[in-house]
Amino acid sequence: MTGGPEPLSAVARAAFERELADLRTERETVAVTLREGGGDQVGDRADQADELQRVTELQRLDARIAEIEGRLREGAVAGPPSTDEVGVGSSVTVRFADATETTVQIGEVAEVLDATMVTVDSPLGRALLGHRAGDTVTYDTPEGPTTAVVLSLGDAS
Repeated sequence: MTGGPEPLSAVARAAFERELADLRTERETVAVTLREGGGDQVGDRADQADELQRVTELQRLDARIAEIEGRLREGAVAGPPSTDEVGVGSSVTVRFADATETTVQIGEVAEVLDATMVTVDSPLGRALLGHRAGDTVTYDTPEGPTTAVVLSLGDAS
């Protein structure tokens, strides 16, 4: 990653927006239980422990919501991914050691049904970051180290 605002691919943006909607729904559900269960009633220790657990859950949800909102803002500020070197949001065509070629998208989050998505924390994703067309990268696989050549870069949006 560059240390500055990181671009956000359309696929990653959509995944973050879905997660954000789910988190907001879950947060409202937890908040309602606190509002309805609150008041001046004195409960036993189990009731107090349950309420503390729900407050902790609200704090966790609020933190993740703030994180996603920040990432969405950052992605909007960063603009499109660079076509000079591989970064978050890049679309990269690579040739693997077995001579097969494919185009992958470098993203922060993987969509279950998107076989072209390579996350930045995967071995291939980490190896590709910062490289340019013509570079050869080495990364680990379950079968051992292997290489790939960066053929070209484009925008994954």
